[in-house]
Amino acid sequence: MANSGWSEKVLQLLRRMNNFYLPGSFRAHCFRFEVDGAQVGWIPPHVAPLLTRYPDVFSPPRGGAVALCPGLDTYGRRSEAVDAVLQTLRQEDFLTCLRGWRDEQYSVMQKFSDPPVMWMERAATSLFGVKRYGVHLNGYTVGEAGEVSMWLARRSNTKQTYPGLLDNVAAGGLAAGVGIKHTLIKECQEEACIPAAIAERAHPVTTVSYTYEDEEGVFAESQFVFDLELPLDFKPKVGDGEVHDFYLLPIEEVKDLIATEDFKPNCAMVVLDFLIRHSFIEPDTEPHYQDFVAALHQTL
Repeated sequence: MANSGWSEKVLQLLRRMNNFYLPGSFRAHCFRFEVDGAQVGWIPPHVAPLLTRYPDVFSPPRGGAVALCPGLDTYGRRSEAVDAVLQTLRQEDFLTCLRGWRDEQYSVMQKFSDPPVMWMERAATSLFGVKRYGVHLNGYTVGEAGEVSMWLARRSNTKQTYPGLLDNVAAGGLAAGVGIKHTLIKECQEEACIPAAIAERAHPVTTVSYTYEDEEGVFAESQFVFDLELPLDFKPKVGDGEVHDFYLLPIEEVKDLIATEDFKPNCAMVVLDFLIRHSFIEPDTEPHYQDFVAALHQTL
């Protein structure tokens, strides 16, 4: 049977990363964020009152929803109006998430396949609970005897979020107007010096989706996951300074690590998905198998 201590720790991680759905979350007190009649996010209860100060941009809360004013009827007008509000709130410096301003534009839409209705600064997305998308790469090797190992990154101690924790070999957020595979190849080159000729061989395999809340707001995220078998003689190198070092570890050791506090939580979820898909975790021996699978694919 599986290690029950490991299983419980992984289950706790998954519950933490999906705590927006759990009893006692502030979901019941959130306002739907609507643009042109469609819900595109969740506005936390501490944020909605701030928006009433901007009646030219946000309609007053009504029927459990806060909407953009109808006069903001184009992608550009919506984006510019909301950004002006966010810049003002940033100057007031009491919303801690805005201290992490990145000048990165994220698309806002109801579903990923929909045309975006506007863009929003990445650091502000948790204030509106809009879905954020990213790409993550499982970089692994298969030895001559068939043994699987995985490359992990150790995040730089100067990273704004989760400094010093273990990470996938390459990952990054999906900026507005930039393709998924293009983003993956760019992140591979920038973070791990994986040449495009190798990165292009990566296969899209799944999405890992989850929603959690904390004091900064609602984080609704969906990661496009790729697998890439790397050559045995290839070693990732530190590129843009976001990574401290890389390690090639046996897959059983990686499995143990995802149950520790040493791993960036959403990256641990991506690795867990890899372990399930490659049969390193099996339903006959893992009592929480179905719980794991369900928690990796939670969507609003």
